[in-house]
Amino acid sequence: MSKPTCTTQTRLAPPLARPRQYPAQKPEQVYLFGTCLVDLFFPEAGLDAIRLLQREGIKVHFPQQQSCCGQPAYTSGYTDQAREVARQQLALLSQQDWPVVVPSGSCAGMLRHHYPKLFQDEPENQGKARALAGRTYELAEFLLEVCRIRLQDQGEPVRVALHTSCSARREMHTHQHGRALLAQLQQVERVEQDHESECCGFGGTFSIRQPDISGAMVQDKTRALQDSGASQLVSADGGCLLNINGALEKQQNPLRGQHLASFLWLRTGGRHDR
Repeated sequence: MSKPTCTTQTRLAPPLARPRQYPAQKPEQVYLFGTCLVDLFFPEAGLDAIRLLQREGIKVHFPQQQSCCGQPAYTSGYTDQAREVARQQLALLSQQDWPVVVPSGSCAGMLRHHYPKLFQDEPENQGKARALAGRTYELAEFLLEVCRIRLQDQGEPVRVALHTSCSARREMHTHQHGRALLAQLQQVERVEQDHESECCGFGGTFSIRQPDISGAMVQDKTRALQDSGASQLVSADGGCLLNINGALEKQQNPLRGQHLASFLWLRTGGRHDR
């Protein structure tokens, strides 16, 4: 493995955080890029994302060969290795010009903002990367801005806190999309948490490289969540959910986080049939 070309944990995205103009009509077909963490730890969330899209009349394609987007290597400075992984995803998701929907803001940000830079020395692939960037959407963004979804709440009254990962908030602005979707649910009260805009401490490889700092950060986050009065946590990012739920379990705190896709599906009459 080559030495990392950069040791910066977070790479800044261009100022544009989303497409300038959303399509006038929702597409008939999309790709779902499931992400590693959804695949391994939150498979039901991936299925619920598909169910939400299908309920909107959209045919969902899930290429079985998909894997990691390359973000862990990229943010750790292993650009060559990230490019190798990303090249496979780029080829897979360029077979059709369907929108690519991603149930994770950080992975969506990688495809939309960083793939064009990653392939800047490969003209053909850079063209594909730019095209892919233009049709990549985070799930909440796609439901709200492209599907223009209208949710009908069928659940009991509940107070929830919304957590948005750092990349999702700053690169994709998905905290705004998540808030707007929750606001459509009549029986859901979204409560503000202190430290809402702060990192939970996961940060991909950061939590491995700096475990003490990461542990202190998640302590601050879980304390703020408990003090908010929320009975449930909702997030669209699997890494944050793993980190926060793990800390809550260790603290023997009954509060738990659920992926936004599953929360929306179940609140609007969806079921998990076994």
